[in-house]
Amino acid sequence: MAYANDILKADGNLIDRIAVAFVNWRATRRENAAKYNIYRETLRELNSLSRRDMDDIGIRMGDIETIAYEAAYGK
Repeated sequence: MAYANDILKADGNLIDRIAVAFVNWRATRRENAAKYNIYRETLRELNSLSRRDMDDIGIRMGDIETIAYEAAYGK
């Protein structure tokens, strides 16, 4: 992801540094929101499965949040 500091010099004046910080903050915020949306969607889909469907794919009820977290954040 391209950030403003790729465009503006890091040794620029105060206004440039503030602009870079703001753009980086917004990009990080958007990225985090996208990851959270993936987490919520994965939770919604897994919670909609029946017990039989979950048994077929080898998922236990206690694993749903962990699977959703790993899908979104990759940890």
